[in-house]
Amino acid sequence: MAAIRYGILLAAVLVGAVGTTPGQARTWSDDVCLDCHTDTGGEPAEVDMSLLMGSMHEDLSCQDCHGGIKEIPHATRLPAPMCADCHDDVAETYVQHGRGLVGQSPHVPTCADCHGSHHILSPADIGSLVHPSNLPATCGVCHEDQEFLARLDIKFKHPIEVYQQGVHGQATAGGKDTAASCNDCHSTGGSAHRILPPGDIESTINFFNISATCGRCHSLIQREFEEGIHGELVARGEVDAPTCTHCHGEHGILHTDDPRSPVSPFRVAEATCSPCHDSAKLNEKYDLPSGRLQSYVDSYHGLKSRAGDRTVANCASCHHAHMVMPSSDPRSSVAPANLVETCGGCHTGMSPEKASRTKIHEPVTGVAEGWPYYVRTIYLVLILLIIGGMVVYCFLDWLRQVRNVLRKRQVRRMEADEVVQHTLLAISFTVLVVTGFSLRFYDAWWARMIFGHEGGAQLRGLIHRASAVVMVIGSFWHLGYLMTTKGRIFLRDMAPTWLDAKQVWGMFMYNLGRTDEHPHMRRFSFVEKAEYWALIWGTVVMVLTGTVMWFEKALIPYIGKGVLEVFLVIHYYEAWLAMLAILIWHMYGVVFNPHVYPMNPSWLTGKMPQDMFEQEHPAASSPGNVEKVKRLGLERDV
Repeated sequence: MAAIRYGILLAAVLVGAVGTTPGQARTWSDDVCLDCHTDTGGEPAEVDMSLLMGSMHEDLSCQDCHGGIKEIPHATRLPAPMCADCHDDVAETYVQHGRGLVGQSPHVPTCADCHGSHHILSPADIGSLVHPSNLPATCGVCHEDQEFLARLDIKFKHPIEVYQQGVHGQATAGGKDTAASCNDCHSTGGSAHRILPPGDIESTINFFNISATCGRCHSLIQREFEEGIHGELVARGEVDAPTCTHCHGEHGILHTDDPRSPVSPFRVAEATCSPCHDSAKLNEKYDLPSGRLQSYVDSYHGLKSRAGDRTVANCASCHHAHMVMPSSDPRSSVAPANLVETCGGCHTGMSPEKASRTKIHEPVTGVAEGWPYYVRTIYLVLILLIIGGMVVYCFLDWLRQVRNVLRKRQVRRMEADEVVQHTLLAISFTVLVVTGFSLRFYDAWWARMIFGHEGGAQLRGLIHRASAVVMVIGSFWHLGYLMTTKGRIFLRDMAPTWLDAKQVWGMFMYNLGRTDEHPHMRRFSFVEKAEYWALIWGTVVMVLTGTVMWFEKALIPYIGKGVLEVFLVIHYYEAWLAMLAILIWHMYGVVFNPHVYPMNPSWLTGKMPQDMFEQEHPAASSPGNVEKVKRLGLERDV
């Protein structure tokens, strides 16, 4: 077959060579081309002539696009077809695609990349690669290629995937060629061959041109937007004013009925309006009232909206969605003269007096007049008297229980200096927790209440470091105590032993009901030992990491930024670990454990009731151990 093919080609060459100047291109019939480009298996390139049938180029011959062939067989690669020979008007327009310039950037798409090679159809043909319904797939060859986007430093990831989830993408996929597709928004001057980047002032997606681009389909909305305050600000050149894409998104524009949409009734207040109207910077710049989101959320309308009522008024219901105007503008929907009509859209029988008195953004609990005001006042007084009385009663009862505990026969657990050590530790630890977490959670109500005033940040840091110094002093005090006779005995009794491990297991079995025998704890239970050694470990870690962060400027040249960041993480999470251990483990052991409630008073007096001691430390409260303890001077008041 190959021999016959090349024989025919040789004959054609010999016939065509007669009367042809050497080196001069000549005309070949399409049959000559097909002799090599049919049934090739891919090499040389296979051409299916049926693809040309019905295409825009079905009347053209091969050499109309692939000219300049001087001999057969020709070179392995031919020059790219010169589409500009016929489409000079398009070539004149197509000089740029996004940030890439034609002829300069190798990443700019060629004609064939968008239109195909042989089977080129009219854009109006549903089979065309550039038909609106097919454009997402055509553009997605490049714009969904994440490696390609990264190479060109294009930050917008998956624009086609997002577009296809939106109303426009779903409409074009359903065959509606009137819905916005890629070219409708990105084509400058009505030409799909002139796609400019958003930084170009002529670009259809330039910030100042977006409303006009959307207005090609949404002309009424465009007019309303440009008449409103947002459109006026954009026209004045204020880039912090919202335009269409700020509220609706860029590619993934969802229907307002979709709860995921930022302009749905459920989300418009928090997702769309509040980012601007809760901005202190913008409120100061444009002299706007602050706290509008919170006042709406706390109002009747906001509470009903959060409860799932999609018919209740939201921001757009009262202020309109596009023609938003300040209340001082007589055309505004919230101008005093228009409130009857605006409120009357939901509340029939609205009178001018009622409309002028109603405070829309006032919380539902903040009524200011009439019977609601008197009922609210009565309830506030009742809450103050009843709940306040309950608090006073509970506090007095608790104090009485504490006095009862203190009146019992006491056993000394801590000497006076040990009580002072514990007090210093408790106070410094508490202050460190409050001041430390107020830095991390600076926006919390309690942090604002304590350090939200002018200079509060500096005061917080000063208190935090002073408390750290107090804790360090207390630590050295305790270290000196451990060198005394009593301290060495304390350290020996606090040392973990194999018996502690057995008692841990015994307590699990006892609490699970597997045995009725409660382990007999010695002077210090495994719980107290675990707390003590955790305290030692935590203090060392927090002092070390805190010191490095305190003197970071002096130390960072020696330890490096990476080590400092590790220390910061350790300091933060060690603080969480210590605080939660105190709140859960320690507070249960000394206050909320039913055996010791209302509390173990030894942290205040150094003593605890003898019956409590005998129940908590039965092995240490036996007669022999009591005499031993007396001799050591550890529990003089037994």
